[in-house]
Amino acid sequence: MRSLWMTIPIGLALVPTLFGENAKAQAGDWPMFNRDLAGTRFSPLTQINTTNVATLMQAWSYVLQPPGFRFATAGGASELVPIVVNGVMFISAQTRVMGLEPETGKEIWRYEVQGGQASPRGVAWWPGDRQNPPRILFTAGRSLIALNAGTGKLDPGFGKEGILDMVVPYNGVPTIFKNVVMVGASTGEKEDGPPGNTRAFDARTGAKVWEFQSIPGPGQAGHETWLNTPDGKPGWKDRSGTNIWGWYMTADEERGIVYMTFGAPAANYYGGDRPGANLFGNSVVAVDAATGKYKWHFQTIHHDIWDADPPAAPGLFDITVNGKKIHALAEVTKSGWMFILDRVTGKPVFGVEERAVPKSDVPGEETSPTQPFPLKPPALARVSVKPEDLVTAADTTAEHAQACRELVEKNGGISNAGPFTPWPFRAEGAPVKSAVVLPGGTGGANWGGTAFDPGRRYVFVNTMDDGLFGWVEKTKAGSPLPYDKTNLDGSGPGRGNFEIRMGTAGAWPCQKPPWVG
Repeated sequence: MRSLWMTIPIGLALVPTLFGENAKAQAGDWPMFNRDLAGTRFSPLTQINTTNVATLMQAWSYVLQPPGFRFATAGGASELVPIVVNGVMFISAQTRVMGLEPETGKEIWRYEVQGGQASPRGVAWWPGDRQNPPRILFTAGRSLIALNAGTGKLDPGFGKEGILDMVVPYNGVPTIFKNVVMVGASTGEKEDGPPGNTRAFDARTGAKVWEFQSIPGPGQAGHETWLNTPDGKPGWKDRSGTNIWGWYMTADEERGIVYMTFGAPAANYYGGDRPGANLFGNSVVAVDAATGKYKWHFQTIHHDIWDADPPAAPGLFDITVNGKKIHALAEVTKSGWMFILDRVTGKPVFGVEERAVPKSDVPGEETSPTQPFPLKPPALARVSVKPEDLVTAADTTAEHAQACRELVEKNGGISNAGPFTPWPFRAEGAPVKSAVVLPGGTGGANWGGTAFDPGRRYVFVNTMDDGLFGWVEKTKAGSPLPYDKTNLDGSGPGRGNFEIRMGTAGAWPCQKPPWVG
């Protein structure tokens, strides 16, 4: 894959969003997942710079996996962003949550999760009030847990003796706005399952404050985008996915607006059982932080069949366009585009066009006839591929090029009709045909989202060029779907990246570089 930090100049007068009461950070603090609610991820510290970064040495290390832990897999890996508040670092690691000395890594306190694992993505800080001390809040499956930030002990004033049952689990980091704690939903990617609704709880007591329904029901705005199947089954009913499965949300502190990014409706690659545009899938949704009341939405993909979620919350900034100051946000997606929107109204700042896109030939599938394309900036990653883009021996190695040629020849060549190429239908006994879709399931711009430098007025985006390769075929008896995408080895539904494993060197993409593996 290509992995580059792209810098996007976005205006003539960008200014940072300032901290509010929720996070009056000292310069050295990093008090929440994105450092601030605007998601700038910018630190003003200057001690480490381009002149001395090469001379840095390890000061200490802390083992995240406990002794005897067997697997370094998704269940055992860490996706942690440590937070630092008032000279204490707070982290999660497997079944533990710790307070550490940032200078030495020495434990100040440790909390052991009983019967589960803490989120591998980190913890959140609530500064407390006159009646309650500061708290560390984190998720462990369907539990939302509150600890005394000074001692690491359960705070009995929250939920039931410090633990709240959220019912639907969440594996990200809670977003805290004033006294409201907001969580997404880790529902998996099955078409039939629990709802992907966002929920909000009182940081003081754990009482539920609001719940936002991510798939609108009858009478709710957006319900008309969920059509019935030809046999009369409602596409919206009992539908899972359409959830904030990622890390965090962002918020406009001055206006009390929270921005939620919902992923694709399940299932990932076949949507014949959910005709329509499928709101609020693949959408940025703005709500009132105190009540959860809907304000506006913007859908980045209609009727997603590519698993092209916008996994990261948008970054917020102010921008001047034609002499007018606009309170803006930037949302990036796996589809390779950046959408710059007015964060008060949801309207595109530089324009968005609905353009015609290819139509699916899968039985029962009704892809959207158009998709939204931002006029600015251009695509951040490759969005198409041609046969002449296949890697050659001169690009990498003869072994790699030969393996990629064999992969392509075995599966019917390189077929790509540009952005939003649909998966072709491979009927049993019919000639082999496949599609290559760029970007693939790992981006475009993926988990990392954006970062904003207020001095240089740039948004930074980590992008990847890594394609998906595959087709849709009839599923086996007993499958909940009549058709689905299959792995290249025929083992069942799955991603099937456009790449070849090169021994211990890992997976190498089959399109020409630039890419970094």
